[in-house]
Amino acid sequence: MFKSVIQRAGPISIRRMATAAVEKQALVKTFQIYRWNPDTPEVKPTLQEYKVDINQCGPMILDAILKIKNEQDATLTFRRSCREGICGSCAMNINGTNTLACLCRIDRDVSKDTKIYPLPHMYIVRDLVPDLTLFYKQYKSIEPWLQRKDVPADGRENLQTIEDRHKLDGLYECILCACCSTSCPSYWWNQQEYLGPAVLMQAFRWMIDSRDEAGDKRRSFLENGMSLYRCHTIMNCSRTCPKGLNPGQAIANIKKSMAF
Repeated sequence: MFKSVIQRAGPISIRRMATAAVEKQALVKTFQIYRWNPDTPEVKPTLQEYKVDINQCGPMILDAILKIKNEQDATLTFRRSCREGICGSCAMNINGTNTLACLCRIDRDVSKDTKIYPLPHMYIVRDLVPDLTLFYKQYKSIEPWLQRKDVPADGRENLQTIEDRHKLDGLYECILCACCSTSCPSYWWNQQEYLGPAVLMQAFRWMIDSRDEAGDKRRSFLENGMSLYRCHTIMNCSRTCPKGLNPGQAIANIKKSMAF
């Protein structure tokens, strides 16, 4: 009896689902995406328009960009990896804000175009791909690893108290997406010498790690007029961080520790 009920209801349900799919109206959104090809440097960068039915697309900006690349323009170039807000690969400027495309929801107001640019004030490799060579070089310069003169007697891990571990909260979660540094005017104008919010926050993370013994060395590295003190507390960095971290506060704490 149960089987017969399923058999009778099955075709009806399938027809209803098919009808609903047909009746669902398209919701077409316009995306204006920055395009530049290094193979044709004489051609100026442009904003190219793409139209996407966001009812047939995932909810995030990255979903729309992937749909455009897969279905409309295979030459569109961008970085992406985890799609979970962990790797930082898909950092870009969306409607004027530096953020991660995988965490940024599509505005369903189709009367407004969505404008997508690469991270600002960076050399561009192609389209939405910035050159982060200098950014990673600066990160390497702070020696972001545990430095000690000796190892534990038992040859195992370096232990710390629960309280000391909690001091690292809000710092270690940084994924180095560069959203904060590329939103900082001081970094725009002085990035050859100023380390920028992301790198300075990681410098502070190692300066306050109770297991690390290179605090004096780390502070002396920042004791100059440019590496740290170009920060003017504009706080763009903290406002734009897609992980909700506060690089501006970390920089203020470094300045305080070096003053006293």
